[in-house]
Amino acid sequence: MQNIYDLTLSNLEEYFVRKGDKKFRAVQLFEWLYRKKVSSFTEMSNLKKEVIIDLQSDFTISSVKIVKVERDIDVHKYLFSLNDKEKVEAVLMNHDYGNSVCISTQVGCNMGCKFCESGRLKKVRNLETHEMVEQLLAIERDYGKRISHVVVMGIGEPFDNYDHLVHFIEIINNDHGLALGSRHITVSTCGIVPKILEFSTLPYQVNLAVSLHASNNELRNKIMPINKVYPLEVLIDALKKYVEKTNRRVTFEYILLSGVNDTVEDARCLAHLVRGLNCYINLIPYNETNHIEFKRSKKETILLFYDILKKNKVNATIRREFGSKISAACGQLRSKKEEDDEIILYD
Repeated sequence: MQNIYDLTLSNLEEYFVRKGDKKFRAVQLFEWLYRKKVSSFTEMSNLKKEVIIDLQSDFTISSVKIVKVERDIDVHKYLFSLNDKEKVEAVLMNHDYGNSVCISTQVGCNMGCKFCESGRLKKVRNLETHEMVEQLLAIERDYGKRISHVVVMGIGEPFDNYDHLVHFIEIINNDHGLALGSRHITVSTCGIVPKILEFSTLPYQVNLAVSLHASNNELRNKIMPINKVYPLEVLIDALKKYVEKTNRRVTFEYILLSGVNDTVEDARCLAHLVRGLNCYINLIPYNETNHIEFKRSKKETILLFYDILKKNKVNATIRREFGSKISAACGQLRSKKEEDDEIILYD
C-alpha cells in the first residue's frame, strides 16, 4: 500500500478525479497533512466519511519513527527507524535566521568519500519520498516549532536518488504544504555531472552545494572516488553551464584535512580552479571520528587558507560548528546496523 506522503499535490488531484471527486479535495488533504500535521485520516474533519474510508483503504499515513534524540547547544540529532528496521539520522540546527534540518536520502552511501562516516555502511537502498518528508514532519512535531530551512546533506548522495529527491522538493515547496521557499532548500552532491545538468532544468530556485574537498584531480581521486568518473574539469564545466542556465550561485563545500588539502598551495590552486565562476567556498573544519584516520586542520591553518582565498577575491566563509559533541556535525552522520543495541527508545 502506498504511503500518502509519497504523493505530490498533482498526484492527489489525479487520484480524486479518478475517484469521481473534485480536485479541491487534494488541497484539503494537503493542508491536513502539512499544515495541521494530523497523524490519521480520521482527524480530517472536513472530508466526507466515504472519502476517509477510501483513503484508509488506499494509503498508509506514517512509517518513520523517532527512536533516539541526542541534544546539544542549538542542535538535536534524530535517529529514525524505518518500516524495514533500517535506520537513518537527521539533524535540527538552531540559527539566528530560523530552524534548519539536515535530512538523509539513503540508507548508507556508495560514494566512498574517505573522510566521511556516513559512507562506512555501503548503500542498502534509497529512501522513498515519504521517508524524506516524514523526517521533517517528525522533527517539527517533536520540536514544536516551524522548520524554515532544509539542507539535503545527510546520509547518502541525493543525486543517486534523484526522482525521489525531486518529488520531495515539490511536496515541501508547495504553498498548500510546508511552503518552504526554494531558496530555503539546499541540495548537496559530490559531483554527479549528468544530474547537475538535469537539476538545472527544474522550475525551482533551489540552492546547489558541491562537495569539492580538493583542488586537483590527483588528490580528489584519492579521497573522493566519484572524481575518477567525473574529474574536476568535467565538473567545473557542468557547473558553469548550471550557473548560466539558472543564474544561481554555487556553493563549494571544502572540508579541511590536516596535511592533506590545507596547504598554501592547495588554497591558491582552489582559487585558480573557481576563478570566474559565480560561487563561494564554505570552509569546514573537519569533524574527527573514531573510525577514520584524518585529522582536523589547526585553527591558524584554517585562517591562513581563508585569508589566501579572500586575497584572491574568492568569496569564502568558515562554517559555524554544530553538534560535534553528539556526532551530529558535517561528515559524522551514520546508519550503522552494528549500533542497534545502543538504541534508546524515545517517547
